[in-house]
Amino acid sequence: MDERAPLTEVDLLRWAEALSGIARTGLGFTESLYERERFEEVLAVAADIRHAAGQEAGVDIDREALIDEWLKGVGQGVPGYVTPKVAIGAVVGNDAGEILLIQRADSGIWLYPTGWADVGYSPAEVAVKEVAEETGIHCEVVGLLAVMDGLRLGFTRIPLYSLVFHCRAVGGELEAHPLETSDVGWFARDALPSPLAGYDQWGEMAFGAIGGDPPAVWFDQPRDPPWRG
Repeated sequence: MDERAPLTEVDLLRWAEALSGIARTGLGFTESLYERERFEEVLAVAADIRHAAGQEAGVDIDREALIDEWLKGVGQGVPGYVTPKVAIGAVVGNDAGEILLIQRADSGIWLYPTGWADVGYSPAEVAVKEVAEETGIHCEVVGLLAVMDGLRLGFTRIPLYSLVFHCRAVGGELEAHPLETSDVGWFARDALPSPLAGYDQWGEMAFGAIGGDPPAVWFDQPRDPPWRG
């Protein structure tokens, strides 16, 4: 008998966003009224699942408002193909083996510098820019550390891929961004601040890279089937 783990809020979120993406992409490409009606029905089912996921987390989701929001984002043709958003993170180390962390102004949670990918910049260029803007530290990119699916790992509630780069500090002075960060600092492995987001997911590979023993690029292994596990 095939025994599976019980469903979680993360499973429901992934399924809802996957169905929503399929439906919105279909709406962006089809000119058939019949197909549009079917895709809109799929979107309604996705909203029901998203509502159920919200109930699991104690969040009240307005299904009609969610459907309207999804429909407003439907484009035409290739611009309408729904893909995950992309965030860029930077694990920055110094000569003392410390990691550069920021305290987010909106949540108070500590994490390595991270931000949305910007049009016109390569992912590595975004990493350098975000570090400078959020911390005042100048860095150089050493290599790619990880490619993470935020929904699958449960650290985001929207479809998101996070590209995390290993970087080395080369100059600058600590200075927190006045709007995005409450505090910044260098931290040794045995003196990390709290609350620290997702350290069990990235801590080992981050300090391995900073210590001169970078692991192979980490990524989510394919699942079979991809909707469970």
